[in-house]
Order: sequence, then C-alpha cells, then structure tokens
Amino acid sequence: MPQTNLIVILSDEHNPKVTGHAGHPIVRTPNLDRLAARGTRFTSAYTNCPICVPARASLATGRYVHEHRCWDNAIAYDGTPPTWGHRTRAAGHRTVSIGKLHYQDSDPQRNGFDEEILPMHIVDGVGDLLGLIRDELPRRVGAMKLGPEAGPGESDYTRYDRDIVTATRTWLRDEAPKHREHPWVLYVGFVAPHFPLIAPKAFYDLYDPATLPWPKLYGADQRPRHPFIDQQRASMCFDEGFTDDDMVRRALAGYFGLTSFLDDNIGRILGAVEELGLWSNTRVLYSSDHGDNLGARGLWGKSTMYEESVGIPMLLAGAGVPAGACVDTPVSLADVFQTTLDALGVPAHRDDADLPGHSLIAIANGARPARTVLSEYHAAASPSGSFMIRHGQYKYIHYAAFRDTQPPPMLFDLAKDPEELTDLAADPQYARVRADCDAALREVVDPQAADALARADQQRYIERYGGRAAILGRGTFRFTPPPGVDAQYFAKAP
Repeated sequence: MPQTNLIVILSDEHNPKVTGHAGHPIVRTPNLDRLAARGTRFTSAYTNCPICVPARASLATGRYVHEHRCWDNAIAYDGTPPTWGHRTRAAGHRTVSIGKLHYQDSDPQRNGFDEEILPMHIVDGVGDLLGLIRDELPRRVGAMKLGPEAGPGESDYTRYDRDIVTATRTWLRDEAPKHREHPWVLYVGFVAPHFPLIAPKAFYDLYDPATLPWPKLYGADQRPRHPFIDQQRASMCFDEGFTDDDMVRRALAGYFGLTSFLDDNIGRILGAVEELGLWSNTRVLYSSDHGDNLGARGLWGKSTMYEESVGIPMLLAGAGVPAGACVDTPVSLADVFQTTLDALGVPAHRDDADLPGHSLIAIANGARPARTVLSEYHAAASPSGSFMIRHGQYKYIHYAAFRDTQPPPMLFDLAKDPEELTDLAADPQYARVRADCDAALREVVDPQAADALARADQQRYIERYGGRAAILGRGTFRFTPPPGVDAQYFAKAP
C-alpha cells in the first residue's frame, strides 16, 4: 500500500444511523455521503466506550479501557501509554491536532503531537468528578435542560467548530506544504452534534419538527425494563425535562441540524483537500467518539450499549482504499492506531504487539482478523461496569454485579433484529449462543476484575478531591466548554 498523509476527522456523539449513506430517510449529509462513495464504509463500527474521555483514550492508544484505565470523564489521558502520535513523531512525521482532544491538559509532546491548535481538554485538568460516584448514583439534574434549550441558534460549540474549520483549512494551505519530505498526520476534532441541541438556523430549518420520525420505544409503556438501564435513566435524567411532544421534536430537529452543520464543516475541509491537490497522496478517516440514543427507549445522550449509543460511523477514503465499498467486519476506535501507522508507513513497534486493533486499510482490502471487538463503560450513571462484544451476528452485553445482585445480560441478533427490539438472553433456544458469547467476552476481559479496578481507581480520585460530599457539593458542568470559555456549573445533585 502507498504511504500517504492521513487526516483523521472525529466528531462527537454522532449516531451512526443519522447519515444519508446509512439510509436515514430525512437527514442530509451530502459531504459524508460523497466521502462514503469515494471510499469504504464500515457498517459494524463501535466505540470502545460510549462516553468522551475513555473513547478518545482508546482511539489514541489503541487499547481497551481496562488497559489504559481512563475510566470516565475525570480520569483523562495523561501521556501514557504511548499513542499513535508518539510513534509517528518518533519516525519523523509531522503530527498535529486541531480541536477537541479531551485529554488531561495541553502538553503536545507528552500527548503525542508536535502541535495542538485550539485544543479542548477536560475542565481545569479535573473534569467531571460527579461521574466518579457510582455506589449511589447522583441525579444529574442539569441534564433536564436538554429539551427546553433545544432549537435554532448559535452556541459556544457551533462557534468553536467554525474556528476549527478555519484553522484546518489554514494549516492545509500554509503548513502542509512545509512537510513534504515525509507524510504527515492531521487530527481534527469537532464537537457537533454533541448537545446542547442548538443548531444554526440555516441547518435547523432543513428539518420541520412536525414531520420528524418519533423516537423508537419512546412511550413510557414501551420502554424496556432492566435494572441497569432503569438506574441509568433515573440518574442521567434527560427525558424528565421534556414537557411535551413538540419539545421532543425540536430536540430531534436540533440534533439533525447539528449533524448537517457538521457535514457542512467536513465538506469545507474536504473542499480544501480537493482545491490543494492533496487527494492523490492523502487518506481521510472519519468517525465519532460515540453515538447518541436520541430518545430511543426514553434515553438521550450516550452511555448505553444500544447501537444508537455504542455504534459509530466509520469511513475511510484515499489511495488504496476501495471506493463505494461496505465492510461489515466489526471494527472500533482502537483500530485507528494501526491504521495511522499503516497509512504513513511507520513500522510496528515491539511494545505494541499486544494491541487488539488492526489496520482499517487492510480490513477495507479484505483482511478479516479473528478477534472480539470490545466496548466497556464505567462512567457517569453506571452502577457497575457494562461490557459489549460482537460475536458474529450477535451482540452480547454483560453487566458486572453490584449491591450483591447480578443484572441479567442482554443478547440481540443484529442480522434479524437490527433495531434491538427483542432481547434473547433469557430465551432457552439461545442458551448456547449466550454461553459462547460470554466465553468470548471473558477471553478479552474479566468483567468483575475490570469493574473492581475501575472502582478502586475512582475511589482514589474521590479521596483526592475531598470525598463524596465535597464532590456533590461542588456540583458539575453539563459539558466541557471550548477553549477561552469558562465552565458553568449548572446544578448540584442532591
């Protein structure tokens, strides 16, 4: 395969079903659709954790969460273990980031970059301490602002994403020509379509709220009941802020508008790649750190192992990548590590031999690695660790025990039931499938041991910041502000 530059574009909270090329009946994403047509789409792509900080640490290090131990949005990447950026820099390749990273703080060389432009990291190097508290889940009452604030307008996030586009186009025009001796890698981190669900009017107006499809299983009598999900829904109480059907539809229009806004921004970057004649020696990888439930089952935001949340879009285009192709081999953010090295022609390092990922370039060209792709969650609104694997056509979700109870697992046949309407875990006819899936999961991780390790690490952070009462008294912000904007503490949990 040819050695090329690589542009990695990562959005935040992009539900994989909300694109035109994925078959969404309403949402408009012409630029991402063209990128998909130009390259390969991975139709079974997953985050390694459905929340920002751990997912981004997996993307950077190529390791699962229980290996890098960035468990939640307060325990962020701090320079170890090494990232693909450390490997590319050591091999002499210019490695630059623009936009959201969500590491501990800005230290480019420590983080694996030559330069960080407009970086967003966790607030004050501390992040979301409330997510550390998991024995008695606090109610995150600030979440109830999601519905009331949704609608047309501008936010700090939309302004930030526009600045990221400008900085990226400037770098491609002015800086990329200075680094022709070796291929370079440019990481671009957008925030859209992450809430607040406030979309620029031109994009919000693309969607008439009255015509939007209603969220799946949204009615109170339709929502699946499960002890883990029930506690999660009560803690991350987004839906309690919705007062009527119109507000639900405005929230959906806001999300769809932000998705089209993101698409437009990506189109401006891809336009620069075209205008500057870079396509002949540049590959482009697009993905997101996780998805968004978008009201399905009465859930909003991320944090669950349903496809809307744990699934992600994944597109790769450029030299040596088949055009117009779809690959259903399960892949994850952890694959970005080997993909980056493969694109730039950087030899594998001996210390990376145990990494679980594989090059997406190779998978796009027919490689079918034998492995189990894992996602796990130990963060906000989780009474215990949750673990998801794909095993052939099946998705298996295991929950670690908590309070001397063992929550039942979940099992879905995604080939027959892509919308996850029927949980097969308790069906005797699927007992063998469930046992096989559980065995496959335990070949990758010991769920109870990982859960115990996460809790021990989190308890040390709780003690570092004065204990549970001090953290609850501090309150929390709802989302990380962009650089130059102060964090606003919206609400304190009782």
